[in-house]
Amino acid sequence: MDWLVEYFGSLTLTKILTIGSLMILSFGLSFVIVALVLVNIPKDFFRSDYEHHLFSDRHPVIRWIAIVSKNLLGICLIAAGIILSLPGIPGQGLLTILIGLILTDIPGKRSLEVKLLSRPPILAAVNRLRQKYHRAPLQLDQ
Repeated sequence: MDWLVEYFGSLTLTKILTIGSLMILSFGLSFVIVALVLVNIPKDFFRSDYEHHLFSDRHPVIRWIAIVSKNLLGICLIAAGIILSLPGIPGQGLLTILIGLILTDIPGKRSLEVKLLSRPPILAAVNRLRQKYHRAPLQLDQ
């Protein structure tokens, strides 16, 4: 408990403004990234009959690098989404986790993505965003 009292006692206006600026920047950056991905994914991406092929027409080394990079980015986004989901941290936590899950290649992720996205408030928010940019609403299996 002493470290907390010492920390708050050492806060200056410069530190407070720096922390506040970083929070606002992280909120804006997370929103932009999430919005770009959600607007640009195909409308049938979450349907069971959608086929995912990343760089299937490229050299195997390039394909492997792309898959590893995509998975690392996905893991980073999941971690960031968990942090953004904490109380007091501004940002789009659940949507960031969803984007991270979309990027990773882990078993069982498809059912988790659909379960998360099928929550009415989340699906409504995503489809409102897509509508704003003249994209068709996301389609889920019935």
